[in-house]
Amino acid sequence: MSGTIYAIILGFSMPNPFGDESFNSVLSYVFASIGIIPVYMMYSFPAILIYGVITSVISDKVGEFILIKSENKNAELIISGALHMIFGLILLWYSLMAAVLYYITDRILRKRNKEIKWYDALISLSIPFLTWIGTMGTVWIKES
Repeated sequence: MSGTIYAIILGFSMPNPFGDESFNSVLSYVFASIGIIPVYMMYSFPAILIYGVITSVISDKVGEFILIKSENKNAELIISGALHMIFGLILLWYSLMAAVLYYITDRILRKRNKEIKWYDALISLSIPFLTWIGTMGTVWIKES
């Protein structure tokens, strides 16, 4: 979910990554933003899914280890958050924003304290797919 949210935020904050920021209208800005979202998803989603999951597991395990050793309830939250940000600095601001978004999404889902079933995983994987189809459909409609 955080990969999709990241691509949407990046799409609307940087609708033209090549520098030309002149838009004739709000509608051209919106179409440029929606049109670039699939491109951002194509490059960021696999990295967030693979690198983000691996580093998140490492961060959470180190945080849990510190929690057991220190018995401070906030230690896990602070250590895990700090490690997410440190791992997120690999590509400076772009990846740091993705890491913070991943951390926030992870904490919100954990707070729900719900046992995750297989269909929950399918639903969460359908979000990027539906976003991709929706944004590509908007681009195709604009072009025709």
